[in-house]
Amino acid sequence: MPEDSDDRRPEDELREMLQKFLSGEGPIDPARLAGAAGMPSDPAQLQALMAQLQAALARTEDGIDWEASRRQAAAVVQRDPGSVSSAERDAVRQAAELAALWLSETTDIGAAATELQLLSRQQWVDATIPVWQEMSEPVANSISDALTAAMQEHAPEEAQEMLAGAERILRNVGGTMFAMQLGNVVGQLAGETVAGGDFGFPLLEGTAALLPVNLRAVAEGLEIPEDQVRIWMSARELAHARLFHHARWLRLHVLSSVREYAEGIRIDVDRLEELAESFDPTNPDELREALKSGALIPPKTPEQVETLARLETTIALIEGWVDAVTETATARLPKRESIAEMVRRRRATGGPAEKAFGTLVGLEIRPRRLREAAAFWRTVTDAVGAEVRDSLWDQPDLMPDGADIDDPSRVIARLQGAGELDEMDLALQELLDDAERAEGEAPAPAEADDEPDEDSGEDAPPQR
Repeated sequence: MPEDSDDRRPEDELREMLQKFLSGEGPIDPARLAGAAGMPSDPAQLQALMAQLQAALARTEDGIDWEASRRQAAAVVQRDPGSVSSAERDAVRQAAELAALWLSETTDIGAAATELQLLSRQQWVDATIPVWQEMSEPVANSISDALTAAMQEHAPEEAQEMLAGAERILRNVGGTMFAMQLGNVVGQLAGETVAGGDFGFPLLEGTAALLPVNLRAVAEGLEIPEDQVRIWMSARELAHARLFHHARWLRLHVLSSVREYAEGIRIDVDRLEELAESFDPTNPDELREALKSGALIPPKTPEQVETLARLETTIALIEGWVDAVTETATARLPKRESIAEMVRRRRATGGPAEKAFGTLVGLEIRPRRLREAAAFWRTVTDAVGAEVRDSLWDQPDLMPDGADIDDPSRVIARLQGAGELDEMDLALQELLDDAERAEGEAPAPAEADDEPDEDSGEDAPPQR
């Protein structure tokens, strides 16, 4: 028997209404809404979007369906998966082997992390999307909450009861829309990325990786022999992986800072309410512009500014060290300066997908002060040598700060005095060891020590 309409729950009514809309039976054209959200509007992609949103309606769990990100990223990659010949892969492997040898002459740290993986665009997506999700989750939750609140606030009176009991459905749909936007961006990033360390963030844990299909595109745009580009990029990627392999604390340090920053982001509800009041379904340009420009993300709080400054300094120090080490390791390459300058320009400007991620999450993924940080590491290397220089990565409290980048003299003075301090520490440790040995060699107190001699009142002599 059909369910009595009077017994239907409010969320069932909302689910039915949204399902009709997603089937094209509603007053809003789904293609226009997809365009407003920055999603692809070709028929196949639009059908996939509608299917994902319908799946969100059927979900019983609360929260964001991050699998929607993975599926959307895969769909973007499949438009242009790229192909690499066996000969091209062999050429990259040979370049990586030579780069590893040269790098070992420059730094001893992380020598075990010398294997370099060759990834397709889809493999890169699969390997990195968990980190993109981790960085985006606080913003996704904030947007989902804000959209739900705005919709409930401005819904017609007759729809208030229906929306009041359907918060989970609204959150699921809003979260799925965000997840698919993220997947769209990550899929586009897969077409721009050359190496695992391209963005400074530790997307790949303890792994060096190159995308040969994108490396080829970079090399084709330069009037430089491809083998030199392969060697230089391999050296840089291996240096990045070696650093994170050596400083095991560094990855968590960076990602925790990103998370701390992202958790401070709150959506501008007033701006969202203005859009909700004035939104014209037949002309979604205003909503599209708000999403594209990041207008829904308000200015940074003082706490966020402080966190972001620390994060940018950390990323600049990482990238600066990698640049300085790569420069030394590739000194034999005639065109190394041209390649390095090309990479610096790419990092400074970024591609369209990077800008889209910055808008979506409110976090630029390009570090600043790269040249200053690289100059800092060169100055330190000249003063104390590579081995002492690299000791700064041994512990978090040894890592330089922004003031040190501006003036390396304090760090250099500390490192130059490290030998004397080490000798003092060793001497003190030797004294402590001698005292412990003396205590250990002293005869154990006899039982009579605890029981004084009744006749003399003194300790009984030790038994022979």
